[in-house]
Amino acid sequence: MKKFFIALIGGTVLLVGLALLVLPGPGLPIIAAALAILATEFLWARRAMRRARGAFARMRRKTGLKDWLRRRALQFKAKPQIR
Repeated sequence: MKKFFIALIGGTVLLVGLALLVLPGPGLPIIAAALAILATEFLWARRAMRRARGAFARMRRKTGLKDWLRRRALQFKAKPQIR
């Protein structure tokens, strides 16, 4: 019974997130939240979350986002909080 409700809630949130990819709204964070809900009960969702985290980390390294944030923090004479 619990698995059914997790699937129902997670699936609904996932569909809303997919709809928000083409409609105005935060589609990707909602999809990530839906996968987090589904990952509490389903192995495939856990694997999808792990794969998405890896893809985000690779993208961050390729684009230099961490370095950009560090330079931006130094520009305002603040200590960088990113580790």
